[in-house]
Amino acid sequence: MSIVGDAYTNRAAEYADLLGSMASVHPSDAQLVTSWADRITGPAIDAGCGPGHWTAHLAARGLDIRGIDLIPDFIEHARAHHPETRFDLGSVDALDADTGSVGGVLAWYSLIHHDPETIGTPLAEFARVLRPGGELLIGCFEGPTVEAFDHAVVTAYRWPLAELSERLRGTGFEVVETYSRTSLDHRPHGAILARRS
Repeated sequence: MSIVGDAYTNRAAEYADLLGSMASVHPSDAQLVTSWADRITGPAIDAGCGPGHWTAHLAARGLDIRGIDLIPDFIEHARAHHPETRFDLGSVDALDADTGSVGGVLAWYSLIHHDPETIGTPLAEFARVLRPGGELLIGCFEGPTVEAFDHAVVTAYRWPLAELSERLRGTGFEVVETYSRTSLDHRPHGAILARRS
């Protein structure tokens, strides 16, 4: 497994306890993701689903969604706590889905450990599996420049939304909207809604 995979495996239980429920989600994030999901037609993927709380929340609202994560401990946790929802072991860099078969992809903080040299791989995968008009929603750490920082688990990256948006356009997406949120007690947060061209 990768350095990122090993780091999350070592702290999967702690991560799930702290962040693995909708109670830990910021209300504005819940509103954004839920409104995105309500527009999706056809199957969707929660790419890098972690403990599975987003997947289960959206499935309970009627979305045909499955969660995919690289960390076996997260998949085991998700299946145990949300047995009515599908979870599969896999990587955001190589999704187990047919080309053009998906109506939506959620990548909520699942790309934060990809550096500028590797982030193109999952973006290309999302473009591959999404049907034309399908929507991608990304959540990330925002910053004025692409910058590595010491995340609680393993090195992560901040992205200017304009630069990440350019990467998306170069991979076959139309950027529909971007969102930012700052507060005294949280790192600056960003989100990008993009549509497959």
